[in-house]
Amino acid sequence: MADPLAAAGRAPVLLAVAHGTRDPAGPVAVRELLARVRALRPSLRVAEAYGELVSPSLEEAAAALDGPAVAVPLLLGRGYHALIDIPERAGRLLPGAVTARPLGPDALLADALAGRLGAMPSVRRGDGGPPRPQDIVVLGAAGSADPAGAADVRAAARLLARRLRRPVPYGFVAAGGPALDEVVARQRRRGAGRVVVASYLLAPGRFLDRMRASGADAVTAPIGAHDAAARLVLRRYDEARSRMGEPAGVQ
Repeated sequence: MADPLAAAGRAPVLLAVAHGTRDPAGPVAVRELLARVRALRPSLRVAEAYGELVSPSLEEAAAALDGPAVAVPLLLGRGYHALIDIPERAGRLLPGAVTARPLGPDALLADALAGRLGAMPSVRRGDGGPPRPQDIVVLGAAGSADPAGAADVRAAARLLARRLRRPVPYGFVAAGGPALDEVVARQRRRGAGRVVVASYLLAPGRFLDRMRASGADAVTAPIGAHDAAARLVLRRYDEARSRMGEPAGVQ
């Protein structure tokens, strides 16, 4: 995925902005994802930043940049941070910068989730491993008080259902509803096989901990440094870069 503009030194910096978490494993996952982005487009300059809790902050990262930039929120749906916080801060700190739309929902994320489900390890009792036809897969999401964010999770569940060719209900562990633990309990009462949660998260943190406490038989690893997610980061960058020179904002 060579970028001729980047090779000529004219491409704007890709400023990847994650939410941030107190879990030290979160930034590690972000850096691994960005390493895959760099591997896909080696000539492109990629900078790391966080909205809160983790350094470098968006302000610290912006201060170290020179020239144009495209801020790419490493977020899976619409909400305050993707629609207001990151665009306003990036526009104030980096005149002329544009902010890409959030990563999700997208079929590439459904591919990544399917990959995480397929990579689930087996255990001695024989109840581990990838989902079987009799198992129920539930999409576990952080949730959002923004109706647009909730709609994005519903769309993500439909994309995963299409990818897996099976129904995929969804549940939240934070804002909004339906609550993931209630969804898991309802699916278990139906008497099928295991209930497996596909964690619709980019990195570990408190939301993953809540998913693991939801009563599900298994919970996948976060999307993390999956090649499909790395390709999606670059897709969002390219979409937003086409708008350089227009007023900053979310595409």
